[in-house]
Amino acid sequence: MSFDDKIKLVVSTALHSLFSTNAVSAPITAFDLLTRVIASPPRSGLLPGTEPVPKLRLTDLSRFERILERLSENWDYGKITLAREDGGGELTIMDVRLGAAHESPSARGQPSPVRRKRKRVVDEDDDSAAGRVEEEETPEKVEPWKPPPSTLESLSKTLKEVYNLMQQSTAKGRLLAEQFRSLTGSFEPICPHITKDECAKARRASLPNSNSSRSMPAICDRIHFRPLLRPHTDPTLGHCSYLNTCYSEPTYAQSPSIPPLPSHRQIQYGAQGQTPVSLPSGLGAGGRGKEKAPCRYLHFEVDWDVNDGQGLAEQRQVVKKKPYRLPIGLGPEGRETTPLPPQWINCDLRRFDYSVLGKFHVIMADPPWDIHMSLPYGTMTDDEMRAMPIPTLQDEGLLFLWVTGRAMEVGRECMRHWGYTRVDEVVWVKTNQLQRVIRTGRTGHWLNHTKEHMLVGVKTVTDEHGNLMFPKWVNRGLDTDVIVSEVRETSRKPDEVYGLIERMCPGGRKIEIFGRKHNTRPGWLTLGNQLGPDQIYEEDLRVRIKARYPERLPNPSPDIPGR
Repeated sequence: MSFDDKIKLVVSTALHSLFSTNAVSAPITAFDLLTRVIASPPRSGLLPGTEPVPKLRLTDLSRFERILERLSENWDYGKITLAREDGGGELTIMDVRLGAAHESPSARGQPSPVRRKRKRVVDEDDDSAAGRVEEEETPEKVEPWKPPPSTLESLSKTLKEVYNLMQQSTAKGRLLAEQFRSLTGSFEPICPHITKDECAKARRASLPNSNSSRSMPAICDRIHFRPLLRPHTDPTLGHCSYLNTCYSEPTYAQSPSIPPLPSHRQIQYGAQGQTPVSLPSGLGAGGRGKEKAPCRYLHFEVDWDVNDGQGLAEQRQVVKKKPYRLPIGLGPEGRETTPLPPQWINCDLRRFDYSVLGKFHVIMADPPWDIHMSLPYGTMTDDEMRAMPIPTLQDEGLLFLWVTGRAMEVGRECMRHWGYTRVDEVVWVKTNQLQRVIRTGRTGHWLNHTKEHMLVGVKTVTDEHGNLMFPKWVNRGLDTDVIVSEVRETSRKPDEVYGLIERMCPGGRKIEIFGRKHNTRPGWLTLGNQLGPDQIYEEDLRVRIKARYPERLPNPSPDIPGR
């Protein structure tokens, strides 16, 4: 059996397994289906003897498409219907019917007759019919079973063309995806077996003969983790719900989101840094906080060495060709600009004079809502939130407001009170260290919250007819409203949200309120009480702050050379 035949056999059985178990459904693109085939484990004993089962990679898309085209002509498990975009574009699996094998016209033939017994009609008045009923054998054609027609096949030719057209991505969508594609492939797949021992055990079990393990690596080339076994760890309890974000873990205590210890206070650090660290009790895994008892559940760390993956470090960085740039909006200034370095102001956000800041095109805020739960930071009451002078920061523009729990209703109320209209909402689905959806969130009175919401509002400005007017410089329809990202320190939000906002509003002035040091970003002004000495690069803003707060010494000073 040639290598291509082996790959075809692997793909054929994987497709049957995926579609028969409803793990995937048509229509689906060839690339998406390839990712599911790669993730599905091969069936044991698929190849004769001890031959290793060949594996597909994402770079084998063209080979995978050729196999699909061959299977669409003749597949042992049913029938596959394909469609390709004009000009050799993306291949899409339109329909999959499981059942009798799809025979090619040349292979079709007359079915072999089957002998069936049929009763002879007997006249009761005929003497010759006396006695038992005679039976004679006559040939009878038996049609092979065929699956019922699918919904797609029952459509007319015109409707099939319309359906095929609806499944294709638009030229604008493909060009936008190419234009904003990440330059670095930072994604590293994680082994589903987690540890190297479990991975090696699963690979040995997939081979019919254990001696054949010499022909393949002991472990896969994905990321593995090792359990952290400490004197107080009880492995029988299973995984900690919070893993590397558990309050008992050193990684949490070293987080930049946690105020420094009293012995490490910095001058002008902020109000929250003036008090000792007080982690909440009763919120750790198993109902224990760090100050009461260490977490006894299993925690993990990355287990990697240079010999992993057969010693070959796979380069996932893709050389980005110069794309065709769509004429999308360039932001409020109408031209490409170089963003200023990160700026921040360390202050008490409830008493700071916001009028010195000027106007902004984008506001993002992650307020410390009072959600009626024990939290490792101070909170603000609903009245204090309503009194925030958000309206003075914008004449027109966008507001991105993070909410959770009861703050989902309070946040909407605050938006209306500040003079904004909610136009959309972004959902952040949280994953843990092992890239699985967290099963125990730290918020929620009725259900464990595994997601957070970011309300998207626009400053309420209406025309003479009372219709809401949107800023003309906003780019709409570029991103989706779902972000899937790993949870990090307490209340830290995913970095992907900055890219989403900066694509909606390239350039312009942007401000983030209730930020920490890790939130500082080029092109943004960050306000918070844990930021350290001020850093301002806008000269007019520096002058206004100095006039209002003479005691402040914002860095860098105007006489720094090279600025």
